[in-house]
Amino acid sequence: MGDRWHVEVDRSVCIGSGMCVSTAQGRFSLDSARQSHPTDPEIDANEKVLEAAEGCPVEAITITLLGSGEVVFPPED
Repeated sequence: MGDRWHVEVDRSVCIGSGMCVSTAQGRFSLDSARQSHPTDPEIDANEKVLEAAEGCPVEAITITLLGSGEVVFPPED
């Protein structure tokens, strides 16, 4: 069985660029205020979601492992 992730968007940081929506189609959406949110915060590990987090211009997306809370993205300095 593969890893399960918790995906979160910091709406105080999100600028509504829509990069996540176009990169990981169906995994993120923008609300009427142009703020991103995951369509499902608990998912199986997904390369496109990781790519969306890496491509976010303000690093508003955090991915952690379900259960342990270990950070997948952003990498710790």
